[in-house]
This record gives sequence, C-alpha cells and structure tokens, in this order.
Amino acid sequence: MPPRLPLPLARQKRTEPQPRSHSGVPVPIERNVDFCRIFIDGKKLPGDARITHALRLVEENDNGFVWLSLSEPDTHQMEKIAEIFDLHELIVDDIVDAHQRPKMERYDDQLFMVVRSVYYRDDEEVDDAREIISTGEVQVVLGPKFALTIRHNAPLPDLTRQLEEDEELAILGPPAAAWKVFDYVVDNYLRVASALERDVDDLENEVFTPRRDINIDKIYMYKREILEMRHAIDPLVPALRSGLVNNKDILRKMLRSYFRDVQDNAAIVSDQVSGFDERLTSLLHAAEAKVSMQQNSDMRTISAVVGMAAAPTMIAGIYGMNFTYMPELAWRWGYPAVLIVMATVMAVMYWWFRKNNWL
Repeated sequence: MPPRLPLPLARQKRTEPQPRSHSGVPVPIERNVDFCRIFIDGKKLPGDARITHALRLVEENDNGFVWLSLSEPDTHQMEKIAEIFDLHELIVDDIVDAHQRPKMERYDDQLFMVVRSVYYRDDEEVDDAREIISTGEVQVVLGPKFALTIRHNAPLPDLTRQLEEDEELAILGPPAAAWKVFDYVVDNYLRVASALERDVDDLENEVFTPRRDINIDKIYMYKREILEMRHAIDPLVPALRSGLVNNKDILRKMLRSYFRDVQDNAAIVSDQVSGFDERLTSLLHAAEAKVSMQQNSDMRTISAVVGMAAAPTMIAGIYGMNFTYMPELAWRWGYPAVLIVMATVMAVMYWWFRKNNWL
C-alpha cells in the first residue's frame, strides 16, 4: 500500500484551536494514552509499550497485534497516530469530529466501528435531570496488526486482562479486542435498562396509587432521557447486521458468532427501551386524566361550599335591607328563627352534597 499523508489538505481548513500545553507546545500523544499493550500468539506481553516500538515488534511476528486505547485525542495527536498506523484519512476525520452514529465502515483493509456508551445515575444523585442518562462514544479502528480504541466522554476499563484470560479468543487478533469493547458496552445497556425498569415501575405505582400527588414533570424527564438512550442504541443493531455480512474476511466465523450475540443483546435492550417509552406515554395520559379528575373533584367541592354559604348570605342580605315595613324585625323570636332557618338550609344542602359525593 503506498504511503498516505497523515491528513488530506482539506483538513488544513479546520479553524478550531488545538489543545496545547501552557507553553503553547502541542500536547504529546502519551498524555491521552490509556494503555498500549502487545499480544503475541494470544498472550499479552507484560507492561505497557511505546507505540512505535510495539508496532515494530508485532510486525516481526506473524500472529501479533497492538491494542492502543486513547482518550479524546486532538487533531495534532491524531495526525501523529495516523502517520504511525497509516490510517485512512476519512477515519481520522470521523475520530476527531466524534458525534458519530453507531456504524461499521470498511476502508481498504481497515475497519472503523462506532458504538455509543450509555451510563445511568439515579435521579436523586444528580442536580440536573439531564444527567440521569449520559451518553458517550467509543470508536474502534481495526487493522491487520492493530486495534485502536478511542473514547469520547465514555469511561472504559482496561479490558486487556479479560482478553488475556481467553487465549483462544485473543489469538484471533484485533477483531477480538473490538468484540471485547462492544460486549462491555452492550452489557452495560442491559444494566441501564434494568435500572430504568425499576424507575418506570415506581412511576406507575405513583400514578395509580389513590390520593397520591403526581409529579408529571418527572415523567416528562424520564421520557426525555429514554429518548436520548434510544438515539444512542437503536442504530447499533442494523449497523452490526450489515457489518457482519459485508466484512467476513476480517471477522472470522467464531467472532461473527460473538458479535451476533452482542447484536441480539442490543436488540433486546432496544425493544425494552421502546417499551419503556410507550409505558411512559401511557403514564402521561393517565396522569393527565387523573389530574383533570382531581381538579373536577376540587371544583365540585368548592362549588358545594359556595352554594352552602350562598343560602344564609341571601337570607342575611334580605333582612339587612332595613326597610321600615318589615314585620319580622319586630318579632320577639325573629332573630333565632332566622338562624334556625339558615342552619337548616345549610344542613339539608350538606346532606345532599354528601349523598352525591360532592363533599
């Protein structure tokens, strides 16, 4: 393969400032390296290695590869990485720009894969409701002798030890590292879905429990967070399906089986989250109906109280007009009689309202 420039000339049109140290010098690659490990014949060599040394070493072995993990590299750093690993320029563009949909794209003998990470925090632990579901991005670049993992706002543990424990898997090369990353991320989908299920169940109990205040804003909040999760995970299933069909020469049969398991788990979570979305929509309708019924009940109670107060007010208003010829004003028992009439009218009205469930 003829050597490529690190980045095409069109990349020079980018105007955003590059991260630099306080002295103005570009940040070295090592600052953003999580680890750089070497696998030879399915076994991990001890310790971390320098990138160029690691690549030279695996090129001297028929069955070796480098697993390099980076955390949010900037353009300058990716130019260096592209030069070392001879990355396709379109892959570099996507890595630096980030904000990619889950996908699996082929560039010559290199495979670029993207999966979105999802993390959950309980609503009582966050100050901003938008932090309940947080999403990140993990990118994987596979070459004949290397696997690069690049994470953007996505905590990712060191998975090399897990790969080392399965020598039969590690011997399959860089795609095995990619499967480990995808398997970890999708397994976390299942944990998030389980936590969300408990929250949605709690919301259902809150809505359908009699005489309990309903927080409709909380339902809207969870619906918004679940929508963000759907945007992150729904494109993964079709991306994996097409990628496994079109890249059989890179992904061996055994690994395709493993990736299909990841695809199945992602489909399960996608269906679960879709179900949560529908349940929350139903809860919104139920909550709105319950609030409307409560408001109607409150208005009936208010109307009953006003009606009970209106009768004595009317009687008092009549005898408060102080006309000269009002015979009741001269009666000895006129005052207590009027009070008795008022109390009787209020008692009858109260009985009628109670009978009809207005009070």
